[in-house]
Amino acid sequence: MGRRAIIFHGTGGNPDVCWYRWLAGRLAARGYTVEVPHLPDLNVEPIATFLPKVLGAHRFDEDTVLVGHSGGAAFLLALLEHVEVTVAQAILVAGYCTPPNTSAEPVLQQSYNWAAIRSHVRDISFINSRQDPYGCDDRQGRAMFERLGGTQIVRDDGHFGDYDQPYDQFDLLDRLIA
Repeated sequence: MGRRAIIFHGTGGNPDVCWYRWLAGRLAARGYTVEVPHLPDLNVEPIATFLPKVLGAHRFDEDTVLVGHSGGAAFLLALLEHVEVTVAQAILVAGYCTPPNTSAEPVLQQSYNWAAIRSHVRDISFINSRQDPYGCDDRQGRAMFERLGGTQIVRDDGHFGDYDQPYDQFDLLDRLIA
């Protein structure tokens, strides 16, 4: 089957912002089949109806690597809870599991089955900043790490890419993916 990676952009984002295409190119050069889906309804449509659409649109197996940024990272929690296989790796960049600010967060579930999430991923990492302008900070990363284990990385890199933060490459992320 071969190794595959799926990179999920953040709320209001698209596949062509920040480091998504750069990482896709790096992984493709290493033999990965890479998908960077455009999901305009991410964190707009309620997770209960959005999640089944995404699960049905992609193939997941033991060689799959999942990367999510911001709302895309929060989305990975629901995806990992409900996917029917154990994927190789998940990296949540500027992720969160509770509302990080006063914005509506339809991407979040009311609660999570943390044991199911843990059982559906072999290796999980959380990368957050101490100073994240949206509240997707190291405390959010710590909350997920305490429930799921894995690896927590704390940086001082804002939101790791945003409309006012150029972040065209993400070398750390490239190195974390086997």
